[in-house]
Amino acid sequence: MAEEIAVRSGAFLGDRSRPAGPGFGARLRKIGTVARQNPLGTLGFIIIVVFVIVAALAPWIAPYDPKAFAGQRDEGISASHIFGTERLGRDIFSRVVYGSRISLSVAVISVLIGGSIGICFGIISGYMGGIIDSTIQRTVDAAIAFPALLLLLIITQALGPSFKTIVFALMLAVIPGVTRVVRGAVLSEKNNQYVEAARATGAWAPRVLFRHILPNVVALGIIVMTTLLGTIILAEAALSFLGLGIPGATSWGQDVSKSREFLPYNVNAAVFPGGAITLTVLGFNLLGDAIRDIFDPRLRGSR
Repeated sequence: MAEEIAVRSGAFLGDRSRPAGPGFGARLRKIGTVARQNPLGTLGFIIIVVFVIVAALAPWIAPYDPKAFAGQRDEGISASHIFGTERLGRDIFSRVVYGSRISLSVAVISVLIGGSIGICFGIISGYMGGIIDSTIQRTVDAAIAFPALLLLLIITQALGPSFKTIVFALMLAVIPGVTRVVRGAVLSEKNNQYVEAARATGAWAPRVLFRHILPNVVALGIIVMTTLLGTIILAEAALSFLGLGIPGATSWGQDVSKSREFLPYNVNAAVFPGGAITLTVLGFNLLGDAIRDIFDPRLRGSR
């Protein structure tokens, strides 16, 4: 009798226990399947990972100080300078390596802060409606209608070029687009049954917004933010190219601008920083498109 009770108890407890999650091998196989289905997204991810590693290990990867004299002026590609040197004799490869730190850090910080604010504005605007929605959306319309580059130039010129100013200006450029996209998603989510059930139980608005609606729209916000990273890197490079970048910093856009100041032009000093900008933007765009395809149910069903 005791053995029978023990067996029944074990079966009962086994029914109540949670099923074991997928093992490490199953997760690796799933990641491999996703990578094979999205080869361009995988390529973009690899490009971004390479640049992140380069930025993190810049002091060990760069063979020279990016701001110090390293060889003959305007030296071509050689064993000691694989990208050559620029007009002041500084190593171009070392400057490209250190330039990745500025571009990636400015882009990631501004997109994270601006995207988070945009997501909050978007869910509040879409859920609350009325005068709150109208006020937020008219502000967003005005911000989108105003030329983004001109706005960045005005802000950096008024506040003075610095790391904080560049991040602040680029953060403001991110907010309107994220707000618009997230608001549209909230409008389709707020009338679903799970939101109505939460209202019926007496849940107050902040709980409905951040406990029920936010988890269902945050993936869309992340997709938009990932896509915007490439645009923000281009914007930072444009500001540096125009002389409004971070003073004293090693920047890709600044190097491209400096390469055209003296004749004859040093092609290497423009091509390699410009190529780094192109590759980074391409990587973020490919990754953003892949993430959108993975999380979009309509595209997922067509595979």
